[in-house]
Amino acid sequence: MLARRGATIIDADAIVRDLQRPGMPVLAAIVREFGDGVLAADGSLDRARLGAIVFADDAARERLNAIVHPAVAEEMGRRIEAARAADTDGGAGGGASHVVVLDVPLLVERPREGLSGVLVVDVAEDAAVARLVRDRGMSEADARARVAAQASREERRRIAGRVIDNSGDLAALEREVDAAWAWMRELPVAGPGAGRPARGAGG
Repeated sequence: MLARRGATIIDADAIVRDLQRPGMPVLAAIVREFGDGVLAADGSLDRARLGAIVFADDAARERLNAIVHPAVAEEMGRRIEAARAADTDGGAGGGASHVVVLDVPLLVERPREGLSGVLVVDVAEDAAVARLVRDRGMSEADARARVAAQASREERRRIAGRVIDNSGDLAALEREVDAAWAWMRELPVAGPGAGRPARGAGG
């Protein structure tokens, strides 16, 4: 929805998927750490199998994070600089008013400096679990383990400059996003520096 309104989205989860493709160094490091059992028959990462390991074991999750997070941070930095360069060159977004959104699921656990504002999408835990079961085919136990492994709802709301309530239907969500978009357009432009969007929000 933010992309349709003109924002450039830098999605940490999409970057993770790119870095974990067959042939990529990150996937090779994961296999060295967790064994061939985390691979599907075609050599791709079996995310469900890896998730079952790391979301049930804090130490295993930290080992995975130590492999993945530095590579993701480096790639996010490259994409932020590319977005800033496009602004400078008068590319998409029309210069300094362009909004760059860092979609970062673990922003509470691993804060980033240099953001203009933090936008948090909020929904009750039971609703989040139900959506994971319905939309991603997880068991309820796996979904609850995944939610429990992340920052709490209260911790996420605490860092928010603005909250999008995602408890309603799509029409209600569009209204929430409209209000958030107006807020984002008024944020100050973030200063230059590695890892700092031209103007952005994380959530």
